[in-house]
Order: sequence, then structure tokens, then C-alpha cells
Amino acid sequence: MRFVTANPGCSAQSIVANLAYEKTMRNHGLTPRKIGFFIPRHLADKLTWWQDHRAGRRVYGCLESEKNNS
Repeated sequence: MRFVTANPGCSAQSIVANLAYEKTMRNHGLTPRKIGFFIPRHLADKLTWWQDHRAGRRVYGCLESEKNNS
């Protein structure tokens, strides 16, 4: 959540890289696909995604209400 708030428009791949290397979760089997399934199911009230048509992937950001609360 903090990473996406600090980096709006980040991809699932960058979220995985942050968790794997910055938070030392290397052996947890995280993949961009798992992140893509997790966010809409468990964080839909806080995060949203949109399609980056140039890169052809989803990018994630905070909802407006979460930006105001932070």
C-alpha cells in the first residue's frame, strides 16, 4: 500500500520487485500475476488499476478517498 501510494502508476512487476528485494520476501513465490489477482480482491476499497495502453499492462494507484485520508 505504501509503495503504490508513493509511486502512483506503478506496475505489478515493480510491486513484486519492491516486496522481493526491498522487503526481503524473495522466497515467497510472488509474481506479477499473483499481485494482479490480490489487489482487486483484497484492496479494491483502497487501490485501483487502469490499463497502460502503450505498455499493454495494468498500473496501480490509490483511490481519491485514500489520498485525502493519508
